[in-house]
Amino acid sequence: MKLTLKKKRLLKKLLLMPESGMGYQVIDIILKDGRVITKVMVYNAEIVELPTEYNDVSEDDIKDIKKAE
Repeated sequence: MKLTLKKKRLLKKLLLMPESGMGYQVIDIILKDGRVITKVMVYNAEIVELPTEYNDVSEDDIKDIKKAE
């Protein structure tokens, strides 16, 4: 599922992170309920490609993001 990020705090954080490749980043998403979605692809610092089991997740559910290890 594709999720387009619009919140400035998330966009700013993504823009400060290095790219993993040309036009994309690989990140971990920390949700407010404590779940962590690992190794998520983000294109152009705004379009998140979520695994299908996270179809219920919205941008409001995101607590934080970090560069995937």
